[in-house]
Amino acid sequence: MNHSGWLDKSGIPDDVGSIVTVGTFDGVHRGHWTILREISQRAHGTDRRSVLVTFDPHPLRVVRPGSAPRLLTTSMEKKEIFAESGLDYAVFITFNEMLSRYPPRRFVKEILVDRLHVEELVIGHDHGFGRDRSGNVDTLREIGAELGFLVDVVAPVEAGGGVVSSSRIRAAVEAGQMDEAELCLGRPYSIRGIVVCGEERGRKLGFPTANLSVPDQDKLIPPPGIYAVQGRVQDRTYSGALHLGPRPTFEGFSPSIEVHLLDFDQDIYGSEVTVHFIEFLREIHPFDSPEQLIEQMRKDVQKARYAVDARATSI
Repeated sequence: MNHSGWLDKSGIPDDVGSIVTVGTFDGVHRGHWTILREISQRAHGTDRRSVLVTFDPHPLRVVRPGSAPRLLTTSMEKKEIFAESGLDYAVFITFNEMLSRYPPRRFVKEILVDRLHVEELVIGHDHGFGRDRSGNVDTLREIGAELGFLVDVVAPVEAGGGVVSSSRIRAAVEAGQMDEAELCLGRPYSIRGIVVCGEERGRKLGFPTANLSVPDQDKLIPPPGIYAVQGRVQDRTYSGALHLGPRPTFEGFSPSIEVHLLDFDQDIYGSEVTVHFIEFLREIHPFDSPEQLIEQMRKDVQKARYAVDARATSI
């Protein structure tokens, strides 16, 4: 799959039609996957191309910065997920103030019709676009009838008794409900960090940890706590326990994200680690002594191993 930007279509042919979907796709959740499969299947076996159009940064970062949500998926994460979707092309459009003022028809004409040669547009049931989200499904159908393309709407996807949405997943992550987030995403929620030097407090306690710095400030981080996780580093995945937040047992230590990978003992400073959240284990609280903390850490590691193993057997 090719990735493309605002002006560079990166090889999208001018002489073939396309089946297009448009959206922010934050999370790339199960509802989004239904749309992606739909446009891929419609394009398969024809001369048409399946094309996803999305935006960077998130439109709310431009039009209402104070209301912009933390991201479930960064642009880099989206690109990697889209690469596994079967799509022919993913077009990342730079969302800026000028684009935010486009009325619906101009956006459709200049981008979807003139640049991408849309023949079918497939969108989610709650899709809105154009200046102040003034465009909706009815608007698109009117424009499609005028400019010569079909518009189809994919019904909402339900899981656990409710409709899957980015806002539902965001609320679950913010509450530490990692099983709910995974149910809607179709995969565990994850963050990426670079291993940086720490105080090596975990190693001194017998539980060496990788201290993570998350470079993308817009990424949504789960609430403080101890989590069962899977950590992927150097193309291998390990079970682990993660500390996220303050370290109240020791005075003067700032909050941190530290992951203890089970059955792992390598120097990975400077490496990227992807952490998949499996289960929230407990809240963070201070201990009267390092010995009490060590005993609790042993229990946390055991619970984390059990939680990760139990998830693996249930898949």
